[in-house]
Amino acid sequence: MTAAHARTAHGSQSQSQFLSVSGQRVLAIPGTVNARDTGGYRTYDGRTTRWGVLYRSESLAKIPPEGVSALGQLGLGSVIDLRTPTEVQADGTDRLPEGVTSVPQPVDGTSLFAFIGQVVRSEDPVYQQAMLGDGKAEERMRGLYRGFVTNSANRAALGAAIRAVANSTKPVLFHCSAGKDRTGVLADTILRAVGVPASASESDYLLSNQLRAASDQALRDQLKAAGYMQNPDLLIPLQEVRSDYLAAFRDQAVHDYGSFGAFLINGLGLDVSTLTRLRSRLVG
Repeated sequence: MTAAHARTAHGSQSQSQFLSVSGQRVLAIPGTVNARDTGGYRTYDGRTTRWGVLYRSESLAKIPPEGVSALGQLGLGSVIDLRTPTEVQADGTDRLPEGVTSVPQPVDGTSLFAFIGQVVRSEDPVYQQAMLGDGKAEERMRGLYRGFVTNSANRAALGAAIRAVANSTKPVLFHCSAGKDRTGVLADTILRAVGVPASASESDYLLSNQLRAASDQALRDQLKAAGYMQNPDLLIPLQEVRSDYLAAFRDQAVHDYGSFGAFLINGLGLDVSTLTRLRSRLVG
């Protein structure tokens, strides 16, 4: 099934609302680069995740009015915001269509948001190299992903977000700031929970790199031009998603709980009935 031909749970999706990137569904929402549909993934038993039921994106705080209008065409019931209160205060609240409920479920990014700002604002290339170079940025990211499992508040927020999706009667969108890390692990967890193979779910996760490449490069160029960083490429490990970051999350879940299934139940607090509703909701 192509992006243009898919039908959603709430009717025909406008073909103009989607772009095809690597065979995936990308929402053409003005003001976003990483907004997409989680539909179209084949499960182990040969079924497929439904189009038009669950969406993922970056922050919606700065989308223009035409972006809000495009969101309105999705028939959303709610938007789950994984950003922390500090991020929301700095970035702004989501701009949502009338009648769409905002559901805050903050997942702590181990102060990554503040850390990046601190390093960039230092304007000190020696300090920036010391903080980000020689694999330090990559290790910070792996630690971030392990924290999605080891932090009890993070597990509670992720579990609550999944319950909200399972119990929804209208389409749901979830997002963090860049739509790649917290959003990525939540999407990975949901897709695997409903039977999508881990390799396919990882491909969905890695698609953020393709979609965000131009805007991430533009930011690095701006920081260099403004004199904040002599070597803005130090930020690349923080801007990208990588398989070893996702592996850090997955491995930590198995290490702490014994299996992915046990992580869902004992780590995220999801019961069998919730997981059954989730699959019924998302898989056609």
